[in-house]
Amino acid sequence: MHFKLIIAFIEDDVTEKVMKEARMAGATGATIINHARGEGINRQRTFFGLQLESQRDVLLFVVEEHLSRKILERIANVAGFDEEPGKGIAIQIDIEDAVGVAHQVERLKGKIEEEL
Repeated sequence: MHFKLIIAFIEDDVTEKVMKEARMAGATGATIINHARGEGINRQRTFFGLQLESQRDVLLFVVEEHLSRKILERIANVAGFDEEPGKGIAIQIDIEDAVGVAHQVERLKGKIEEEL
């Protein structure tokens, strides 16, 4: 079984919705890093030197490669990436090797067979 790493940079107020949708699409869990900051094409506004930006979360999903695109699209839809600039991004990267995923392999075998 081959895996991909999905990295999603999202507004913190949609983290729970994104997690729910990702699980429904086949993700078995994620690591969440809170209070990330970033900057896109347009710089964030400031008010007396204080930045008026919302906090971001970084979600790291290790997912089976056949499910990765579906999960990526669900994340984009729920987080509203295409609605306006600055909503966030998600990317996927091939994982060459992984350990500690045996429990995922067992759980995903039946789901992958259904998808294929």
